[in-house]
Amino acid sequence: MAAFDLTPEQHQLVADVRRLAHEVLAPIAARGAPGQVNRELVKQLGDLGLLSRLFPGVGTRSRQAAALDLCLLREALAAGSTEAETALALQGLGTYPVLHSGSDEQTARWVPAVAIGDAVAGFALSEPDSGSDAAALSLAAEADGEGWRLTGEKTWISNAPEADFYSVFARTTPDAGSSGVTAFVVPGDRIGLTGEHLEMLSPHPIGRLVFDGVRVDHDDLLGHADQGFAVAMRTLDLFRPSVGAFAVGMAQAALEAAVDHAGSRVAFGAPLRAMQSVGHTLAEMATRTETARVMVYRAGAAYDEGRPGISTSSAMAKLVATETAQYVVDAAIQIHGAKALVRGHLLEHLYREVRAPRIYEGATEVQRSIIARDLYRGAG
Repeated sequence: MAAFDLTPEQHQLVADVRRLAHEVLAPIAARGAPGQVNRELVKQLGDLGLLSRLFPGVGTRSRQAAALDLCLLREALAAGSTEAETALALQGLGTYPVLHSGSDEQTARWVPAVAIGDAVAGFALSEPDSGSDAAALSLAAEADGEGWRLTGEKTWISNAPEADFYSVFARTTPDAGSSGVTAFVVPGDRIGLTGEHLEMLSPHPIGRLVFDGVRVDHDDLLGHADQGFAVAMRTLDLFRPSVGAFAVGMAQAALEAAVDHAGSRVAFGAPLRAMQSVGHTLAEMATRTETARVMVYRAGAAYDEGRPGISTSSAMAKLVATETAQYVVDAAIQIHGAKALVRGHLLEHLYREVRAPRIYEGATEVQRSIIARDLYRGAG
């Protein structure tokens, strides 16, 4: 496959998924309760075979990830239903640590159930005082006989507090930075684990978890003790380009809405598209969106092929795509005028959705730091 284009089959996948998002998934999403897990939607993603595309080795011993497929799915879903996109993405985010680092028993228990939409996953890394600085997390895993007791708090956690299991990152060695973090898979019904929903700008299923001496043992380990930070970073390297894909999908939807509006809205005796300033703005929106799309696809392909510099290409893709989407949605609203500010308008919805990706899974400033670090490293 060329680095800057897709195969005909991949183009068809994007078209098919976008159609499903509009026709099948969006109505189910609309029936869900804002800010809560929509299990009907998750199940439909499983029934349509979209979740299983995230885990091409499901049912085998393969631990393969599918970064480019994840990007294509997220872009196509975002253009038709951001709620469906988020449901799929959160399933992958919570499950990939198990796929990559879990035991055979752990993967057999959780991954097939996620792939068919029967289990809901959560990714529990962030804490009130350690968001972007993930190595500073303080959820304590204190040794207790053959295992540990987890005590502390996680926040901004996907699908919390409703998930069936969480990939949880805790500190097993105090004052050791990233070297003292361990990853666990923790069932959602474990004694001592409680939580609550958080009301976000865009009503996604995000919440807070409280661990009150939650018992975990060696059967719950993802990988090895004190090596959990690498598990988290591997997952984030995979997901950063796909966050960019989510942003590209939203930018594409906003661009199409702006083009349609510019052709139908008459102002000062002519369609808006007759104004050079509008045409130039649309051209800029389209060019930036396509640039971001190419970078996202290239980063996804690089991950799948194991090319060097994955962290940098992923950071660049997320940085460019999320900043681009913010610009494109804002420009589309400016072209529409006040009607785009009415609650329920597509662009009003996208304006609330587009802000968060510039922060989560590494804020824009973190991506720039990753890129700069690798530039310095390359310069010796």
